[in-house]
Amino acid sequence: MALKGSEVGIPRDRFPVAEEGEYYWTDLQGMQVVNREGVHLGSVDSLFSNGAQSVLVVRCGDHEGEWLIPFVAAFVDDVDEATRRIRVDWRPEWQ
Repeated sequence: MALKGSEVGIPRDRFPVAEEGEYYWTDLQGMQVVNREGVHLGSVDSLFSNGAQSVLVVRCGDHEGEWLIPFVAAFVDDVDEATRRIRVDWRPEWQ
């Protein structure tokens, strides 16, 4: 009970290697997000779980809102760790 409400962390080099197609949330944060048409939607500000899947919170400096994009194959085409870019099937007008 002494640690209730505390944050617990471990050094990155102690993380298990992620399986193919799996990512640590910390690795996705800050990645640029573009749609299939090449429109830059913003960058991953944070993530959360809605119980069924992880959700990307994408924010853009010139856009006042945010996009909540489910991190599932139906919407996420690929994650390129080398270029730190996520390509999604998402329209800018979808809020």
